[in-house]
Amino acid sequence: MLNNIGLPGLLLIAIVVLVLFGRGKISGLMGEVGKGITSFKRGVNEGTKEIEEEAAKMAKDVSPEEEKDKV
Repeated sequence: MLNNIGLPGLLLIAIVVLVLFGRGKISGLMGEVGKGITSFKRGVNEGTKEIEEEAAKMAKDVSPEEEKDKV
């Protein structure tokens, strides 16, 4: 169904949405979407850093004490 819309159909939908909601409300909504995406990326990066820090703590040196002195 959506494969047959084409450019004129998309333009008509965009005009109807713009008339119904107004330019200010749409730009405010897009700003909130952008803030949400930024917040999501920040959360993913923080989660990745936490996982890497935990992995670094788990990967401590487990060689015997005698072997550590030889190096």
